[in-house]
Amino acid sequence: MFEVLGYEFFRNALAAGVLASVACGIIGTYVVVRRMVSVSGGISHAAFGGIGLGYFLGIDPLLGATGFTVATALGMGALELRARQQMDTLIGAVWAAGMAIGILFVYLTPGFAPDLFSYLFGNILLVPRGDILLMGVLVTVIVAAVALLYRELQAVTFDPDYATVMNLPVERLSLLLLVLIALTVVMLIRVVGIILVIALLT
Repeated sequence: MFEVLGYEFFRNALAAGVLASVACGIIGTYVVVRRMVSVSGGISHAAFGGIGLGYFLGIDPLLGATGFTVATALGMGALELRARQQMDTLIGAVWAAGMAIGILFVYLTPGFAPDLFSYLFGNILLVPRGDILLMGVLVTVIVAAVALLYRELQAVTFDPDYATVMNLPVERLSLLLLVLIALTVVMLIRVVGIILVIALLT
């Protein structure tokens, strides 16, 4: 049984599974309690736009997805908090626009079209070592942020009104939570794909 550990692809898959489970165990709890499952779905599908943008710019698609999803999450949070827009409307717009932008940029990229199925559905056995390192960095950021702000995030998640009365920065903490969800989504793309991110988070 332990002979399989001699293969690098299996060690990478095992490391990716462990890192993904740590991130999902932490962030998934906040997603379920705060009832942000649909928001997570919108962010995960917006990540496809970042992947397409990464291919178009000639950079690592996951780096493109990281920047794109973080920007999308902050934009959705700011519109909900300040412009008082309905989150359902924002999710629908982001969901469709993210996928459309991704397909458009992939189409505009010269050369052969990349294999997009690995990003849509994931393949844990094909996670390269570079992505494992990126996942490790993202997990470290997630764990550190939650450990430092555990009480504040708990208050904002369970009772935002009480957190406001306690003079906690509810708006900034809510935006931070959206950013952490975005980072978790990027982590899970290689493992389970954009389509199944919601299932793993919930």
